[in-house]
Amino acid sequence: MSNETEEQGLDDWAAALAEQQEHEAAAMAATASVAPAATQTQNLAPADIFQRFDNEPEKPTGPSSIDMIMDIPVTMTVELGRTKIAIRSLLQLAQGSVVELDGLAGEPMDVMVNGCLIAQGEVVVVNDKFGIRLTDIITPAERIRRLHK
Repeated sequence: MSNETEEQGLDDWAAALAEQQEHEAAAMAATASVAPAATQTQNLAPADIFQRFDNEPEKPTGPSSIDMIMDIPVTMTVELGRTKIAIRSLLQLAQGSVVELDGLAGEPMDVMVNGCLIAQGEVVVVNDKFGIRLTDIITPAERIRRLHK
């Protein structure tokens, strides 16, 4: 490498380092001052390396975010009650056996979506099929409170 080429390379490095130091100095000046505005004696211009947030965000051009999830399948479960039984009793179950649950007749049933309680309701029969009439929808705030228990 010739001396002239080496000097040109050093000049390029020196220019790049000087530019970097200017940006760092502007950033330091913008963040270093923690004194109240009344005691500041110098007006600092906003650093041009920071993004401005006063512009309105761009509107999405595709479908709205809720439309994207509308067709996602979830599992809904209605829980009548629970019980604990020994494996010996479980193995003795046969067709026609009755398993007693902890839920009482007429008591609201829990409606779960993907394992999360979302509502309570009462069992109904419609066209010889069981269904559930929702009687109480759990609010989002209540769902969050139940998660922290």
